Amino acid sequence: MEAVSTLVRVSLPNYLKGLPIPNSFSGFSRLSATDWLSLVPFVGTVSLLVYVTVQAFNPNLRKQKNAINPDIQKDCPKVVHMADIEDLGDKVSYCRCWRSKKFPLCDGTHNKHNTETGDNVGPVVLKRRGK
Repeated sequence: MEAVSTLVRVSLPNYLKGLPIPNSFSGFSRLSATDWLSLVPFVGTVSLLVYVTVQAFNPNLRKQKNAINPDIQKDCPKVVHMADIEDLGDKVSYCRCWRSKKFPLCDGTHNKHNTETGDNVGPVVLKRRGK
């Protein structure tokens, strides 16, 4: 615990006092290259702390970023489609990328999605035996 106390009470204040932080915005233009380099670790650390804090306390940002379904039946708690196996015909392709305009059927939209994102998703294809 003493190490943390020394860090917070002595080392950190001494480090911050030694930083070449100007009193005004125009003072930044008078900083030398060495001064700018000495600010890089401080600015990087503060930026990382702000980023991690925003990510941790903003669940909407995480939820939207990781959502598989971008916009299909968002008013429903769960999207479920059923089909009678007898009505499928010889072959049917079902969408797995959630971007098809004919969802739940595949319309090939995954090709554009794969090109844009580097993903490799494709449809689920069901066909009768021997066809």
